[in-house]
Amino acid sequence: MPIESTSSDRALLAGVARRFYLQDQSKIEIGRELGLSRFKVARLLDAARARGIVRIDILGEPQVDYRLSERLAEQLGLAAAVVVRPDTEQTVQELRRDIGAMAARELTRIVTERDVLGLPWSRTVSATVAALEQLPRVPVVQLSGALAIPDVETPVDVVRSAANLSHGTAHHFYAPLVAADADSAHMLRRQPGVADALDRVPDVTVAVVGVGGWASGESTLYDLATPAERDAMTTAGAIGEISGVFIDAGGNPVDGDLADRIITLSADQLRGIPDVIGLVLGAPRADVVRAAVRGGYVNRLVVDRPLAEALLHELPTR
Repeated sequence: MPIESTSSDRALLAGVARRFYLQDQSKIEIGRELGLSRFKVARLLDAARARGIVRIDILGEPQVDYRLSERLAEQLGLAAAVVVRPDTEQTVQELRRDIGAMAARELTRIVTERDVLGLPWSRTVSATVAALEQLPRVPVVQLSGALAIPDVETPVDVVRSAANLSHGTAHHFYAPLVAADADSAHMLRRQPGVADALDRVPDVTVAVVGVGGWASGESTLYDLATPAERDAMTTAGAIGEISGVFIDAGGNPVDGDLADRIITLSADQLRGIPDVIGLVLGAPRADVVRAAVRGGYVNRLVVDRPLAEALLHELPTR
């Protein structure tokens, strides 16, 4: 049902937009505060942008280090790389938002109406979709289940937001990212809603994914895993994960234990997507990024400067 254009409605749109874009509140937080569902909040944000109440301007993109971007793409053999220069006082959340904004620009640049877009659970992927201003009409496919983390959007929310923006079809499902055990994961993958969405993964031509290292603070999956699960994956050779796909230093997939409980696309399916934008921040993740590129999982990167310098074996510029 369309939102009527009255002064009170404009005030509501402006208030929701102010909370989301300026106060950095999530859709869930805004909905809780205003007594709205997160889906209603998403529609109000879309309406605010459509009516010109919200305008997003990128003035020269001063936060991008073009020299490092070119060098990184050349050295790693990437289709493209964008290196974001973080401010000295910037928080991780603010840097994640900047990386999301640059990823949104890259996504807008490469996606056409012939593409199918794939999106998994990831806080940085969520920031990317929030920064999008437009998309061609494309189907949007959910690539993974969700982690239950307070005030963090689920992949269903992210897929719906992208589909609403593009006026395309949303192929989403309700399932956790991590099942109780391997048998439960197998059963969940066979559920009609989950199976229908995952059956569309081979059609995906462009995806945006998060990349995490297998260490404390470097992966949400690691931080939520038990000590035994962490040790088991380390022993199996895992150095990180790409939206729940575990890999070793050589870029080979790592199966077993925790990996068998993840509801996500397979390593082969990820490799089969023609364009995959990897979103990563932090120099400690350099090894897993190299492995992700080596294994053919990502061919585009949006990263922060410390990570780019680590990948290029450079000391920080003084």
